[in-house]
Amino acid sequence: MGRLENEQQWRFLLAGISNMCGASVTNPIDVIKIRMQLENELIVHEGLSAIKNRYYDGFVKGGARIVRDEGVGGLYKGLLPSLMREGSYSTIRLGAYEPLKVYFGATDPAHTPLWKKICAGAISGTIGSAIATPTDLVKVRMQAQGKLFDGEVPRYKSTFSAFKEIIQTQGLRGLYTGVGPTVKRAAILTATQIPSYDHAKHTILNAELMKEGPALHVISSMIAGFMTALTTSPVDVIKTRIMNQQSHGVAHHERVYKNAFDCFLKTLRSEGPLGLYKGFIPNWMRIGPHTIITFFIFEELRHLIGMDPV
Repeated sequence: MGRLENEQQWRFLLAGISNMCGASVTNPIDVIKIRMQLENELIVHEGLSAIKNRYYDGFVKGGARIVRDEGVGGLYKGLLPSLMREGSYSTIRLGAYEPLKVYFGATDPAHTPLWKKICAGAISGTIGSAIATPTDLVKVRMQAQGKLFDGEVPRYKSTFSAFKEIIQTQGLRGLYTGVGPTVKRAAILTATQIPSYDHAKHTILNAELMKEGPALHVISSMIAGFMTALTTSPVDVIKTRIMNQQSHGVAHHERVYKNAFDCFLKTLRSEGPLGLYKGFIPNWMRIGPHTIITFFIFEELRHLIGMDPV
């Protein structure tokens, strides 16, 4: 295919659309993941007790519990800020990946060294998440709100009231609570997900095992999804806990977690290594389908408008 006019603008647009489609489908899984990551927080565990005696007992039972307590709508909490996040963060991280790869000297997509792909992914993920942290913060807090008991009121009435309340009580800085672990997670995620897809796809093509097309896109996405879940789960737990902790009116030295490293140490000491992988199955179940849907739609839309595949 020849070079498309306004190709870079199209790349960013298609990146945003494809990621928002993925987020729409996987939001219920994301809610289950958040609840499992926050459950029994900093309660001392021995052996496998970290994955026993849970309210949200596993992926399937946890989802059923949410539906019983909150209705089907409970699985779609935080959908609007999630779409806002994908429309900013993921538009940048996926849209900027290829130009950054070229900046590192990648002129032949079929034979680009893996390290150049990893560097491009890490940088685009870092930039995107640093900008979109406020939407991620609101998403996490709204998804974390479980069943309300008599007399209890929701933490925020709506997405926009959440933004308003955080700004009024903590200023603009409050919207960037957890920006450190968020950026770290995004750098690791994007340095794993997009390069894994890119590298797996071209490795298969170069070995002539498959031809360019939907089947190849799905297989490459499945590989990328598993690798991403494996590398990001611990930092995802840390990000979720720091974003969800109460910070308004609480002095910094009195907060449960002072920073990402403090959260890591406290979780490890209280819950053991398994505590860092709480919610791994729903994390994988979310990232896997999200990755497949995102890259499938991204590649198909590129083909539709006459843009070269990734």
